[in-house]
Amino acid sequence: MRNTLRALVAGAALFAASLAAPPADAHGPSRQKTTQEVTLNATPDEVWAVIGDFADMSWHPAITATEAPEGAEIGAVRVLTLQGGEQLSEELTKFDAAKRSYSYRMTADNIAALPVSNYSSHLTVKDAGGKALVEWRGAFYRGFPNNDPPPELNDEAAIAAVNAVYQAGFAALVEQFGAAE
Repeated sequence: MRNTLRALVAGAALFAASLAAPPADAHGPSRQKTTQEVTLNATPDEVWAVIGDFADMSWHPAITATEAPEGAEIGAVRVLTLQGGEQLSEELTKFDAAKRSYSYRMTADNIAALPVSNYSSHLTVKDAGGKALVEWRGAFYRGFPNNDPPPELNDEAAIAAVNAVYQAGFAALVEQFGAAE
């Protein structure tokens, strides 16, 4: 009985010591998020008619072609050809026409085209007093999966690249519809 008690006390001491130990340093990238918005001088339905078709990204100036043989059904994949020839492949994961929103994710990373990995996004058009509020959210990891990434593949570069994509799309929409005042 005495040995059993000693073993329990020793086990409890080891357990308590493990709780007091400092946590190990985190390693690798952390998930980054960004949200961009623009309010347009158009109704939400007018803007949704332009950007609401997952199979048609012709409204975005960085996209030279969209191939979406499966259309805009959940699970459909579109291949976007960018200026310069790089391609991105994205899968539609959610679609709600009544809420004027859809979500998608990249099916394969292409850090030459966009220096991120495991990218997913959500695009929605909301009513802001009769004007269209377009919200574009993204979540992703930087393009370099290990510690000490090169500057062009670090967290800041990933966030800047995704924001640039969103801002280019918004600039085209502002050109088409005008910005709400």
